[in-house]
Amino acid sequence: MRGDRGQEALWVLRAQCGDRAALELLLRQVQRSLRRYLVSLVGASDADDVLQDVLLLIYRKLTWLRDPELFRPWAFRIASRTAFRHLGERRRWSEQIDECLSVDDVAATGAAVDEERLDQLLAAHQISPACAAVLTLHFGERMPLAEVAAVLEIPLGTVKSRLAYGLAALRRRLGDRRS
Repeated sequence: MRGDRGQEALWVLRAQCGDRAALELLLRQVQRSLRRYLVSLVGASDADDVLQDVLLLIYRKLTWLRDPELFRPWAFRIASRTAFRHLGERRRWSEQIDECLSVDDVAATGAAVDEERLDQLLAAHQISPACAAVLTLHFGERMPLAEVAAVLEIPLGTVKSRLAYGLAALRRRLGDRRS
């Protein structure tokens, strides 16, 4: 994933100079990851509509991106904001965020998470979108916690608490299956 950043940065520079082919390559490159992330936040039924909004915002704001190397975190920040705005409009956000905010400053574990099981947990919508965002960015997109905090524009301690809550929910779900 990290090796692609150099190519993405080149496409960003070319797209900022008006190269439409580079813009299309750039958007194609990030589209699958953004969609997977959005599914974990807003659900499969709304993900495509939100993704369309995200790609349009990326297109409109790309000229303002100062550091082309940061394209991917920047794109995920746009996706996060758009998804949370969408959830707020649907009034689901306020109901689901409360459960995640009750966990304060729990240290994150270094344990690996099975991607298939993570996808199952996220698909079941048993955790809030805020926790789903942290789990997806950290485990699905392999972002370090500090980068997740930057993408979501929240303190590192909050990222860790949401990660801990999400992992605890995953463990509970796995425990329920084994019983």
